[in-house]
Amino acid sequence: MYLKRSADGLAFCLFYLASSFTNKYVLSVLQFTYPTLFQGWQTLVGGLLLHVSWKLGWVEINLCSRSEILSWLPASVLFVGIIYAGSRALSRLPIPVFLTVHNAAEVITCGFQKFVQKEQTSHLKVCSVLFLLAAAVCLPLCDTQFDPNGYLWALIHLICLGAYKVFHKLWKPGSLSDLDQQYINYVFSVVLLASASHPAGDLFSALDFPFLYFYRFHSSCCASGLLGFFLMLHTVKLKSSTTSGQYSAWSFLAKVITASLSPFFFVMTANVLTISCLVVGGVGEALLVYTERTGT
Repeated sequence: MYLKRSADGLAFCLFYLASSFTNKYVLSVLQFTYPTLFQGWQTLVGGLLLHVSWKLGWVEINLCSRSEILSWLPASVLFVGIIYAGSRALSRLPIPVFLTVHNAAEVITCGFQKFVQKEQTSHLKVCSVLFLLAAAVCLPLCDTQFDPNGYLWALIHLICLGAYKVFHKLWKPGSLSDLDQQYINYVFSVVLLASASHPAGDLFSALDFPFLYFYRFHSSCCASGLLGFFLMLHTVKLKSSTTSGQYSAWSFLAKVITASLSPFFFVMTANVLTISCLVVGGVGEALLVYTERTGT
């Protein structure tokens, strides 16, 4: 059992790394900055593969209750905001910077629990959240590659992610499993992003993309769709086979590996202050993982 969980965790880390690098390559190196098309493609591939897997009996999806599907739609709206804003931000920010701001979404969930739900929160968890907040706030002030639009989209991504987590905590899941929720997210995202591609100007602007007919663009887009789907499957599998603390630890390890290796593959200029902010953010998440595992 231990070896199986380790294998699942390592597979999750591998797909997290590969998916992040592939997305970064398409968005920053090839500069395919048309998020309604890119994210629409990824969710279309994910939705089709999940649908085929369901019909072949490889996964179980139960969408019998229309009321529960409708009750989940606000989360699907936030999901579109997460992937759209995340795509915009990742195209402009280095991976370690993006992940540091991404992790600060925990500030929203912790703040909601403490000030709205009046839950007891340990001093260690408050400290970890303050570290995450400090890192995210100070990064734009220290970043030598400061991109205001990149940080603006990262902030929108952070808010949508935090709101998604809060909604998930408040929502009564009923019979909808994680795969059910993801299936609804995929279908809703494809419809919304496809509808928005023309008004947003992406549909016709993409025709002028210089690598539109290049093999490396096609192969990278195919890889991004497949890797995103397998990452989703392994995320669901890891969550179901481990405790929340163990999943948090694997997620933290995946982010550390991805952030540590990314400067060797993508351009990133950093000074001592920038690196200090990244380290503070890492320490904050490590403390958060510790509180999850120990229940403090």
